[in-house]
Amino acid sequence: MIDKIVKRDGRVVPFDKEKITFAILRAAVSVGGRDRAIAEGVTAQVVAILNKRFGEDEPPVAQAPSDYPTVEEVQDAVEKVLIENGHARTAKAYIVYRYEHTLKRAGRESLTYSSENVPYRKLWETLAWAVDHNCHHLAGIREYVESGRYAELVAISEEFYQKEVDAAAETLKERADDVRIMIIAGPSSSGKTTTTIKIAEALPDRRLVPINVDHYFNDLDTHPRDSRGDYDFETPQALDVDLLNDHLSRLVAGESVEIPFYNFKSGNREGVSSTLQLGESDILLIDSLHGLFPQMTAAVPDEMKFKLYIETLAQVKDDTGRFLRWTDIRMLRRMVRDMQFRNYHPEQTLRHWYLVRRAELRYIVSRLRMAEVVVNSFMPSELPIMKGRLEHMFADFVESLKDDPEKTDALDRAIRVQQMLAAVPGVKGEDDIPARSLLREFIAGSEYEY
Repeated sequence: MIDKIVKRDGRVVPFDKEKITFAILRAAVSVGGRDRAIAEGVTAQVVAILNKRFGEDEPPVAQAPSDYPTVEEVQDAVEKVLIENGHARTAKAYIVYRYEHTLKRAGRESLTYSSENVPYRKLWETLAWAVDHNCHHLAGIREYVESGRYAELVAISEEFYQKEVDAAAETLKERADDVRIMIIAGPSSSGKTTTTIKIAEALPDRRLVPINVDHYFNDLDTHPRDSRGDYDFETPQALDVDLLNDHLSRLVAGESVEIPFYNFKSGNREGVSSTLQLGESDILLIDSLHGLFPQMTAAVPDEMKFKLYIETLAQVKDDTGRFLRWTDIRMLRRMVRDMQFRNYHPEQTLRHWYLVRRAELRYIVSRLRMAEVVVNSFMPSELPIMKGRLEHMFADFVESLKDDPEKTDALDRAIRVQQMLAAVPGVKGEDDIPARSLLREFIAGSEYEY
């Protein structure tokens, strides 16, 4: 009966009840619920309310926008049905999510992400270094490459990152006697794996024992997908945090635990992947996007945790005077890595990046202040590499996204990154990149085993 809906900008678009179900299920998952049947039942009640108010058995040939429900009216109906059915926690999560989007549209600060989360001291240190080495704008990076000094750019970039790692390792050494769990957190493709290896190298008398939290994913049939069919693996609620906490508390107590095995092909946990037990001087390592999410390690006292956050804190301006976006740099890294190691086309990474970014702002960036140490993993030397690997693809990306109204975020990002790469000269080869460079985590050829 209801076949259209009025967007906030006045456009009349097809009505898709699956979007209602996804929004409800996303709110439910954030508070521990996973029953799609309940979400579909709530959706059916919402649609019934809308049909009663707006639907007609035989609608006229032409209808005005006022004859269709608006987005706000649909959301009001969702809140009403959730509350009337006793789903108070899901209703609260839905209301908060809706309000945050209202703030975003108004250009106001989010409830979960604010300027207080920006590491200003670290940014100032980075900017001062970049100015000293003429890396604070793309013109400076161009000068290194065009004057035949790319190897020098690589050397100073590697030196800067190594100093970041050394400082983090020294801080950990000061607390090593109390720490039983080391958490390395940060958004996607920030370089957590290589940073972990390098910190381990700096602690030869302590063994870092990794626990693969990917094995704690919930079964796929309990995991929501959005209206486009995408599973959101970027949310911490994708993990079985109850089981993980049980295992963490037993491990720091010296017990042995059986780590589950998650089969990514079937989307289910199947049996056991390994047995794990910590030695007296071992430190359990959690390398995860969501390591700072409080519920993820709630069973372990804070004094036993060392928390490190890593991000590509680039302080580089483009030719228009705008700073490069950290998330764009990481997306390029992930494009290269996914293509190199996972047979995943870069356009797929681009199209799905909105999920990554949404989770970053809600669950990762907002936890930055909990970290004891922040490591900057950006290297000015990576931009010429990314240009050579990816720039030739972006014209096709832009063209394919122009006719997809559901992917405006991807189109805007593609245009912005295309302009950035156009302003950087490429390099003929990658031999100047050391075998132990963080960049090898993404472009391959590393001496480290990942």
